Amino acid sequence: MKARCILGLALLSCLSTTAHAQEPIRIGLITTQTTPAAIIGRDVEDAVRLSLRHAGGAMAGRPVELVVEDDALSPDVGRQKTEKLVRQDKVDFLTGYIWSNVLLASRKSALDSGTILISTNAAPSDLAGKLCNPNFYAMRGQGDVMSMALGEELNRRGVKKIYTMAPNYAAGQDVVKGFASTFKGEIVGQDFTKWGSDPQLDFSAEFSKVAASGADGLFAFYPGRSAAFMTQFEQSGLKDKVKLYTVYTLDQIALPALQKGNATGALGSVLTDYWYPDLDTPANRTFVDDFRKTYGRDPSNYAAAAYDAVSLIKSAVEAVGGKLDDKAGLRKALEAAQFDSVRGQVVFGPNHMPLDNYYALEVVAGPDGKWQMGSPHLALERGADPYASACKMAAAD
Repeated sequence: MKARCILGLALLSCLSTTAHAQEPIRIGLITTQTTPAAIIGRDVEDAVRLSLRHAGGAMAGRPVELVVEDDALSPDVGRQKTEKLVRQDKVDFLTGYIWSNVLLASRKSALDSGTILISTNAAPSDLAGKLCNPNFYAMRGQGDVMSMALGEELNRRGVKKIYTMAPNYAAGQDVVKGFASTFKGEIVGQDFTKWGSDPQLDFSAEFSKVAASGADGLFAFYPGRSAAFMTQFEQSGLKDKVKLYTVYTLDQIALPALQKGNATGALGSVLTDYWYPDLDTPANRTFVDDFRKTYGRDPSNYAAAAYDAVSLIKSAVEAVGGKLDDKAGLRKALEAAQFDSVRGQVVFGPNHMPLDNYYALEVVAGPDGKWQMGSPHLALERGADPYASACKMAAAD
C-alpha cells in the first residue's frame, strides 16, 4: 500500500510538472501604438519581438505569449490597459512603459497585484526613491542620470552659460534637475512646455528668449518630438549662436527624418547615452545586425533597453526552472542580471535602477553620409541616481 502511494505521488508529481512546463509564460507589453509618439513605441515592440525570437519563443521549456496594449500616450489609458493585463490576461510579467507619467499612473495597479514590472524606459525619481518596490526594475537609468552625465561633459568642455528647455511632466522635470545637479556653470533661463497628447509644438517664443539670454548653449529634452523642435531651432538662427546639447531627443529614430528634412542644426550637437549602435559587445553586434536585417532600420536606445528586458526575464525564469510561483527566487535572479546584455554587464543599484556607463556622443555624417552618433567617450562611469538613499525596499511575498 505504501509503495503504491509513493508511486502514485510520483506519477502525480510528474503529471503536474509536465502540465506546468506546457503552460505559457505571459508577458504584457505597454507601449505607444498611436499618436506621433508611436514611432518610439514601434521600436520598443519590434525589439521585444526580436528578443523573443532570439530566445526561441520559450523560457525554461515553457512557451511565451506576448500581449501588447497601446497606452495612447495617456496616463489614464495606460492605467486601464495595465489593469486589463493584470486582471483579465493574468500576465506573469509587465514590461514597456516609455513615459514616466504613464508608469506613475499604472504602477499601483501593477505592483499591488504582485506582478513583476520591468520598465524598458521610464524611471521616474519617485520609483527610484520613496516608491521603490521589490517587484519593480528599470532597464534605463533613473531619469536624472543621463543629464547628470551631460552636465559633467559640459564641465569638461568649459561651458559657462546654459538655457534649458523640456516638456512639463515628470521626466522633463527629472532631467533638468539632474543636469542642474552636476553642471557647474550658470543656468541663465529655463522653460517647461506643455506635453501629452496635445503638446506645445511652437517654440518661437522660447527660442527668442534663448537668443536674448547670452547662453553659450541650449540643453533640450524632447523625446519623440525632435522634428518640430529641430526644424524651428534651425529656422530661428540659433544654430549659429549657441551649441545644442540634448538627452533622449536625437537618436536613431529621429536622425533619418532630420537628415531627410536637411535639419543641419542637428549636426555637431552633443548628447549622452548609455548605449549606441556601435557599442562593441557580442550581444549588441547580434542585436543591431538582426534588427537591421529584420526591420530595415537602425535600432534606437529605446529598442536596446526593450531587447535587454526580455533577456533579463528569460534569465530569471530559467534560474527558477520556470517555477514562477518562486517570487523570491525570481527577484534574486533579476537582481543578479546574469545575461548577455547589449551594454555589457548590467548592474542594478539597491533601488533596482541600473548603474550604467554613459557616453558623450556627437551627431556626425558617417563615411556613407548617413547621420549617426560618433566620437564616443566615457562621460560618467556607473552613474547612480541621487534617490536611492530614500528607497526603503520592503519585503515582498
